[in-house]
Parts: sequence; C-alpha cells; structure tokens
Amino acid sequence: TLSPGPISSILVNRYGSRPVVMFGGLLCGIGMVSAAFCTSILQLYICVGFITGFGLALNLQPSVIIIGKYFLKRRPIANGLAMAGSPVMLCTLAPLNQFLFDNFGWRGSFLILGAILLNCCVAGALFRPIGAATASGKTQATEEGKAALKEEVTKDAMEMSSATNVPTETKMEEEEGRDCCEKINQYLDFSLFKHRGFLIYLIGNVLMFLGFFAPIVFLAPYAKHIGIDEYSAAFLLSILAIVDMIARPTTGIIANSKWVRPRIQYFFSFSIAFNGTCHLLCPLASGYTGLVVYSIFFGLAFGMVCAMLFETLMDLVGAARFTSAVGLVTIAECCTILLGPPIGGTLIDTFGDYKYMFIKCGAVMVLAGTFLFIMNYYNYRMLAKEEKERKAKEEDPKSVRTENEVRNNWNKETTQDGPELEPLREDQEGLKKEANGT
Repeated sequence: TLSPGPISSILVNRYGSRPVVMFGGLLCGIGMVSAAFCTSILQLYICVGFITGFGLALNLQPSVIIIGKYFLKRRPIANGLAMAGSPVMLCTLAPLNQFLFDNFGWRGSFLILGAILLNCCVAGALFRPIGAATASGKTQATEEGKAALKEEVTKDAMEMSSATNVPTETKMEEEEGRDCCEKINQYLDFSLFKHRGFLIYLIGNVLMFLGFFAPIVFLAPYAKHIGIDEYSAAFLLSILAIVDMIARPTTGIIANSKWVRPRIQYFFSFSIAFNGTCHLLCPLASGYTGLVVYSIFFGLAFGMVCAMLFETLMDLVGAARFTSAVGLVTIAECCTILLGPPIGGTLIDTFGDYKYMFIKCGAVMVLAGTFLFIMNYYNYRMLAKEEKERKAKEEDPKSVRTENEVRNNWNKETTQDGPELEPLREDQEGLKKEANGT
C-alpha cells in the first residue's frame, strides 16, 4: 500500500485525484474478485497483495492530497475527521469477515469484499476538482508569457552577441539542462531532499514506524498468552478502535486551535513519545483490566499520531509540494513498516516473552519523538533567524545601494572600450548634452 507512493504522486500530479482514486477502486475490486478464483497461495499474493495493495495505494494518497486542496483554515480538523474512517472500518471488519466466512465461505467473502471496494470508484467520482478551468487558463497564460520572455531574451542575446561577439552556446546548453531537470521535477519534486523540515520529518517517521504497528499485531496474541480467552482478546482491538475513532477528530480540533497550530510539530512529537510510553508500560499489565486500560491509552495515542501524520508534513512543505512529499515519504516508510512486526516476532521467539517486543517498540518511539522534538526546535529557530535576516536585508539601505553598484559595474563591463561601440557612445554623449541644455 505504501511502496507505490511515488507512482501515485506522479499520477495525481498528471491527472488529478479523481481519476486516480476511481482507477484504484477498480483495481481493488478486480483484485478481490480474482482472489475468489485462486487455487494457490502464490495467486493470492498476486491478487490480494499486489493488485489490491496497488489499488489501495492509489486510493490513500489522493484522498489525503485532496484535503489540502479543499481546506486551509480548518485543515487539521478535516484531516482528523477524514482519518476517523479507518478505525470505523476496523471496528466492523472482524465481525463482518467472520459473518461472511460462516455464511458464504472464503470464496464468497472475497467476491462480496470486492463489490464493497468497488464503491471507492463512487467516492472518487465525488472528488470534484477546484478551479480547474482557472488553473488551466493560468497555466496557458504562464506558458505564453514564458514563450514571449524566451523570445525576447533570445533576441537580446543575439543583439549583444553581434555587438560584443560574446558566445551564447554555453548559455543555451545550461538552459537545456535546466529544462530537463524541470521536466523531471514537474511530476515528482526531488528538490525536497534539500528541504530541512522535510528531512527531519522523514528521518523521524522512518524511525517511528519500526515500533508503530507491531503492538497492534501482537496485542491479541499477548492477551491469549497470559490466559485470556479469544473473544475477550479480540475485544481489546475493538476498544482500541473505538477510542481511536474518537481521538482522531478530537486531535484535529486541538491541532487547529490558535495555541497549537503555529507549533504543531511539537504536538506531533509529543504524540509519538506518548505512544512509546504506553508500550513501555504495557508489560506492567498482568490481567485483563490492565490490558483494557492499555488499549484505551494506546488507542488515544495511536489516533493522535494518525490524525497529524499528514497534517504536519503539509505544514512543513506546503500544499503545492505536498503531493510529491507524500510519495517520497511513503516509499521510505514502507521498509520500516515491513521490518517492525518481524523484528518483534523474532524477539518473542528468542526470549519466549512478549514484554521485550513492547519494550523495543516503546523505546524506538520515544527515541523518535525526542528526535523530532529537538530537531523541530532547531528548525523553528533557524526559520526565525532566516526570516529576521531577510527583513533586515530588505530594510537596510546599504544592501540596496550595493545591488545598484553591482548593476552599474555590470553595465560598465558590458560597455567596455571597443571600436564597435564608439558610435553608440558618441550618440549617448550627444543626448546627454541636449538634455543638459534643455
């Protein structure tokens, strides 16, 4: 679901969110329906894992991107409400799957789930683009302006070359190189790897996902390990999902407040560290009551992180570069998401106890939260310093005078002594004399 992130970003930049989501929903339905006719586990890997997973990737990113295009003032609330759909489905999916399996078998279940996922096409059709005609008109005007400017620059360069015999071949090669880079960055902005805030976010999130999903995978098995029955163990996930469902929109409201939003990166760092602290304290829960309390706090922390996961990225890079940023982040995160649960399972097999898995996940997430807090503090300080220097430069008259001197020196260098420019210089002096006379 995460590894095709760059492909999804390129498609969204090229065609928009609506057709990408509709195509993703079609792939999800095809993958699930095809799985109903599979006869081997390898075929299931291809149908459910690859085709459906790729379809879900084409659904996830455009759904997040479209929020940034519709909302600005209340974007954190919109993100929190949109993300609340995931735990709603998590609450109902387990009993729904059991019901379908009991009544229709696994093949019939895949057919029905495929039909349900086809509704993503309906959802995608409702992704109405904003200002498409205006944007296309602006793009056309911009392209015409660029073409006119390029013709004017070329004409001036030809005149200067005929007067001063300056070669322009090197400049043309540089322009061609720039055009090539612009074409590459048109659909996927790799210059984000030079963005300080983006790099901080990327490193922190890659570290965080080593311990983010493993506790969900092993919560029910851990409850069974300490002697709790299967239904009570499964109910722990339902508790987690219900609290998560409430926590996401609530977190969006808090993040949108005037006290939190200007420094939302700190709130995100706290949420990750709080999540890790819950995992570190989980081994202290020896009975079912303790695990219920852990599930409540885990659901709260999990919902806080999920509600701000994409909002903080958009806050750092802006809505214009968000599409490329999501694609580049997800391709990096998918590696650690895949590694997290197997590392936890290896620790359980090695020590024969689940507490080491929870301690590992908690320590990693506390470390990630601390890293993001410190580095975001540094980033905010540097941004304030850069803004202060920019304002000082604008207000300082010396910098303006220096720029004028540089411009005058450049003009002098371009009009050096030469027999070709002698008639022009004489005409210029004659005009000055006439101006002085009048």
